[in-house]
Amino acid sequence: MNPLKTTIRHAPTGPVLEINGDLDHSTAGELRALITALTLQPGQRLVLDLAGLEFCDSSGITAMITAHHHAHAAHADIALAAVPDHTVRVLRLVGLDQIFPLHPDSDAATQP
Repeated sequence: MNPLKTTIRHAPTGPVLEINGDLDHSTAGELRALITALTLQPGQRLVLDLAGLEFCDSSGITAMITAHHHAHAAHADIALAAVPDHTVRVLRLVGLDQIFPLHPDSDAATQP
């Protein structure tokens, strides 16, 4: 098991949350708390950079949905960047690839 490590950096379009390690039932609550504590401004884009994500279960997917709801409540956008293949597969199976814009990396996701 790889511990969850998150880093927030700011891009011109809004916050970029880099997520590394395992996003599962034991760590998803930590991510949800971090996301809901973020102050987003209307028109910003919250980017979840998943380049370092090693594992994601349904609790992790639920945390991403929480991020989606939080962004939209603030009249902001959300995008996922560098999503690992195993997570893209799950997002496609459940239709969340239709809700989350997917970008190859955080640079592409932070383009205005």
